[in-house]
Amino acid sequence: MATKTKELRGKEKAAILLVSLGPDVASRIYKELEEPVMELLTLEIANLRKVTPEQKAEVLKEAQELLMAREFLTQGGVEYARRVLEQALGPERAQEVLRRITASLQVRPFDFMRHTDAQQLLSFIQGEHPQTIALILSYLEADQAAQVIGGLPAGTQAEVARRIAKMDRITPEVLREVERVLERKLSSVLGQDFTMAGGIDAIVEIINRVDRGTERHIMETLEEKDPDLAEEIKRRLFVFEDISGMDDRSLQRVLRDVDMKDLSLALKGATEELRQKFYRNMSKRAAEMLKEDMDFMGPVRVRDVEEAQQKIVNVVRALEDAGEIVIARGGEEELVV
Repeated sequence: MATKTKELRGKEKAAILLVSLGPDVASRIYKELEEPVMELLTLEIANLRKVTPEQKAEVLKEAQELLMAREFLTQGGVEYARRVLEQALGPERAQEVLRRITASLQVRPFDFMRHTDAQQLLSFIQGEHPQTIALILSYLEADQAAQVIGGLPAGTQAEVARRIAKMDRITPEVLREVERVLERKLSSVLGQDFTMAGGIDAIVEIINRVDRGTERHIMETLEEKDPDLAEEIKRRLFVFEDISGMDDRSLQRVLRDVDMKDLSLALKGATEELRQKFYRNMSKRAAEMLKEDMDFMGPVRVRDVEEAQQKIVNVVRALEDAGEIVIARGGEEELVV
């Protein structure tokens, strides 16, 4: 008698699914798998006995339902997925599908906000308590969170930054309470374990992406309210002034990607020591032209200088991410090559 589909193990179902999809589709899926999973499924496929048409049909149906449920979860959260699945499959079947998928899928809190325009999001959370704002931002992508925190009132920015950095673990119950207060359908916390939120790394990633004015205000306020925290954040940040500590080879690599107009504007607000650092790593002719551009420029707005400095910092960070240069952060030991 053939084994019922419900009695099959997960890896047996996966093997049947791959066989049912055919070698062309299965091979494309294989390319996306990690080696241990690939080896496990290969062994399972090799050990497959006769698969009945009923088993094949049931496995394909289950896979389709799970994919459909994932799509609905992505579009509108758990409640939306439940409503649509109930209409399509009936209450009992919908509940079973959701139970299976939520057992393995962790829906990230505030996921719907990650697809919301930063300005709309800013308007939405503007009047919320700093702790609520910090909780929301800690779950957003760093670029989006940076736009939001940059638009907050000056007095709120540092307080939100401090709360993100101090945040550690948060219970699902607290997240559900925030969802209730905001009266929005947010992604549910599906497990009972504590989930990580915020922390030093989160706020550093956000501050690294805000404009220099916002960054300076946050750091100055934190230095007054929480000097230890400010020092810890500063150790992990890289700002324009830190270029003075870069090795010459790295700076020369940075100069290859920097727009000279941005550099001349950025150096208008730099110390003489930092200017000399740049001059030493340029040809004599290039340094002279740069000085002439700066003299010809005359007085400039502080905001323009900060924006130009941020562009250069972005080049530095991009090169570091690409592994082309190495930046020693505060407190790190120097590299010996």
